[in-house]
Amino acid sequence: MMMPINPEVNTMEDMWELKLYVAGNTPKSATALENLKKYCEEHLFGKYRIEIIDLLVNPQLAEGDQIFAIPTLVKKVPEPIRRIIGDLSDKEKVLVGLNIIPVK
Repeated sequence: MMMPINPEVNTMEDMWELKLYVAGNTPKSATALENLKKYCEEHLFGKYRIEIIDLLVNPQLAEGDQIFAIPTLVKKVPEPIRRIIGDLSDKEKVLVGLNIIPVK
């Protein structure tokens, strides 16, 4: 499932490509998605795309991004590639991990 892209973003260089790997509709996966959407709307409004990959449906997709735990968020673009494991409830850890805010 893909989240919509803002048509006002002029280039793909402005877009953040995020993949959230989950295993079914568990409470932890739902919390991770909810937190991710909230952070993106606050800090990347209109400049992000979230792809949700359910490993119960497509387990072969875990290998490409080296997924060993779920839920896992993978930021592909902009580089560098980053991975964050868990329900993304620690806002500062997620924003620093994605290079949205600097380390304090």
